[in-house]
Amino acid sequence: MALPPGVLGAATTHMSAPGSSPATPTRRGTELALLGFVAGLVALAFVLISENQFQTLKPEVLFYVAGYAALFGVAHLAVRKLAPYADPLILPCASLLNGLSIAMLYRLDTPLAQQAFQAGHGYSNAAPKQLIWTALSLAAMVAVLWAVKDHRTLSRYGYTFGLVGLVLLVLPGVLPCSISCVGGAKLWIIIGPVSIQPGEFAKVLIILFVAAFLVAKRDLFTIAGRKFLGLELPRPRDLGPLLIAWAVAILVLMIETELGASLMFFGTVLAMVYLATERSAWVWIGVVLFMGGATLAYRLFTHVQTRFANWLDPFADAQGDGYQMVQSLFSLGSGGIAGAGLGAGHPELVPVVSSDFIVSAFGEELGFIGLAAMLIVYMMLAMRGLRSGLAVRDTFGKLLAGGLSFLLMWQMFVVIGGISKLIPETGLTAPFLSAGGSSLLASYIMVALLLRISDAARRPQASRPKPQAPIAEASTVLVERPT
Repeated sequence: MALPPGVLGAATTHMSAPGSSPATPTRRGTELALLGFVAGLVALAFVLISENQFQTLKPEVLFYVAGYAALFGVAHLAVRKLAPYADPLILPCASLLNGLSIAMLYRLDTPLAQQAFQAGHGYSNAAPKQLIWTALSLAAMVAVLWAVKDHRTLSRYGYTFGLVGLVLLVLPGVLPCSISCVGGAKLWIIIGPVSIQPGEFAKVLIILFVAAFLVAKRDLFTIAGRKFLGLELPRPRDLGPLLIAWAVAILVLMIETELGASLMFFGTVLAMVYLATERSAWVWIGVVLFMGGATLAYRLFTHVQTRFANWLDPFADAQGDGYQMVQSLFSLGSGGIAGAGLGAGHPELVPVVSSDFIVSAFGEELGFIGLAAMLIVYMMLAMRGLRSGLAVRDTFGKLLAGGLSFLLMWQMFVVIGGISKLIPETGLTAPFLSAGGSSLLASYIMVALLLRISDAARRPQASRPKPQAPIAEASTVLVERPT
């Protein structure tokens, strides 16, 4: 009997044996359709920029669009092969943000090059570099998917990840300022034309360590101590891990004079502890500890004092230290509700607009509506990661997916809060949007881990890899024999 049209659908499925449960759709067809839609949006963005900025369709637009589409086409084929049951929305969300980033950097290259020429120094176009970094980042994503067949095996190397992550986190702070300082913060390793931000990779390694640590030491965080003001406080001797995390955050703040990296690190650790224990006492203790550390940093470092003063009143020194924040506020304000249109604004007037303040450029040219739509894409990416964490069966996978998803939204909150004067500006980069290779590489490594966890969550039971842990490490349950 012939099958009626449309029964197979767009998504590929694995056939099940007669009498078994229905086959689980891989949804790779859905992912391909979404990637095609995203490629159309990115192509439209390039066309609008070219028409508004140059009043003609520049030939290089076709190069960027074709290169972008080819890269994500190959990435889709790799996901189809290596993680066939992965969530179909994760890669399209990341590709949309990445594509808009390349388009905006292409839009900024011409005015920034003119500014550099007038100032008497050279300028290297950021858009082609970002396309190359996109290719390298997608290659790293595919490499992680190929190397990590089962995310649970990563828990074996938790302490190694933690040690390497800690070294990467503090390494710029102990290096000479000549090869590590940018904008008053020691976050980089600069060797000739190559610059690397180790903290971007450290955050992923530290999340892996914290997830493995919380699984192994969960009892330390769940045993209740005394009650105070209605809160069940942990026992004093169990505060050690949180105090260590706080000390590391303060150490990073002291040697790198950068509040953003410290806030991102400590906030993510605190969120993962709450996910593991569901006890609000840990959150309140962490907030108090960080406020104390931030107060100490304010009294010790003039760099932090300057950023705090710019947050309170940037117009007090509008032509000096507050110039960047003032220009960002004017840029967001001129965008209004609907924006000036891609290629029709003047975001180049904001200093460091291609990296730290790229969200201001989108706010000016896409307006509140466009910026809100981009935030929804971020939220959708984080929610799909959380959904995968809820669906996966092992605790390590749940905490890892939760930590990665929280980090994504936490970092965007800090970035947007900084450029809009909601909180002091921290200098963090916007994932997938800001120019630079370190942030993009780390973001796609996070995407690869989320794809692997979602693949494990949706994969049929019969085809899942068997647990790698020995019997001695397996969970045991005491069953009482009925009398």
